[in-house]
Amino acid sequence: MKKIFLFFLLLMQLSLIAQKKNDDGFHLVDQMDKKQIDVLYNGKLLTSYYYADSAMKPILYPINSLGGITVTRGWPMAPRPGERVDHPHHLGMWLNYEYVNGLDFWNNSTAIPFKDRAHYGSIVHQAVVQSSPGKDKAKLEVTANWVDHYGKILLKEKTLYTFQVEDNNFIIDRTTQLTAVVPTVQFNDVKDGFLGIRVARQLEHPSDEAQIFVDNQGNYTSVPAISNEGVTGEYLSSEGKKGNDVWGTRGTWVSLRGKINRQPVSITIIDHPKNAGYPTYWHARGYGLFAANPLGQDVFSKGTEKLNLALKKDESTTFRYRVVIRSGSELPVEAIGKLAKSFAKVK
Repeated sequence: MKKIFLFFLLLMQLSLIAQKKNDDGFHLVDQMDKKQIDVLYNGKLLTSYYYADSAMKPILYPINSLGGITVTRGWPMAPRPGERVDHPHHLGMWLNYEYVNGLDFWNNSTAIPFKDRAHYGSIVHQAVVQSSPGKDKAKLEVTANWVDHYGKILLKEKTLYTFQVEDNNFIIDRTTQLTAVVPTVQFNDVKDGFLGIRVARQLEHPSDEAQIFVDNQGNYTSVPAISNEGVTGEYLSSEGKKGNDVWGTRGTWVSLRGKINRQPVSITIIDHPKNAGYPTYWHARGYGLFAANPLGQDVFSKGTEKLNLALKKDESTTFRYRVVIRSGSELPVEAIGKLAKSFAKVK
């Protein structure tokens, strides 16, 4: 009887070892019924590529650190107590723009009245080109179309996500190529864009002021003053700017730092030298919008600069960004510099 018990105990141990081995490294799990691809590392969810039509664009949502801390806001998809409920189009991490041939891709959401939706554009997922898991790195390549309300294609998008683990950092590299389909695609110089993340409440700046924001269609969004309990965020830029002083300034990177569950947490976005408008202007708001906008220079420079990027039919432009998620310890400025330097070598 004892031998039988030991035999089954050995089988259980071998099964656990095999299970652990199967969980090691990155795995990409396609859940077609939910329209998402989960990015797992050592069996734990780091993020999901989510492409349901209701989001109006593909997003990464949620985004978690290696330590299991969620750094993105939950609302409106999975509300959490104490969160703000403004700007329903701020979902996870995304890339789009406020003015493309007169259409607003940035502010589009299910909250827009149907009668007004002809003024807005959507980004529609098309296909998975590559899905490559690995021990410390995984790649996900996808295609999408930028379309108007009637389905007419303005731009074709090809995006490569590279997910990496290095030290205690979860690194997301996003490379997006946009190709014009119509005779001209005009990105007018406006404020709302381009790569955005809506962060968890704890990473917002403490603030006692209510604010009101308006989009280019004249829609107003109120951001009320709420309790600052547990709110610890502060921006730091490559140029030494801090807090709200980062908004509207250029820099090669910005790091948002704070604490969640008493642990140091940071989100760092790094620009790439080959991007249009480099180094980017930062559309980094204290209420939780963390965005890099290289295309909107007029408002940030107070009228001294303008870009107005345009693409002719079949012309392409490519944007590259590195996002570094860390928890448990602070990401030193010197380490950010090294990450930026290595990213600059990425083609």
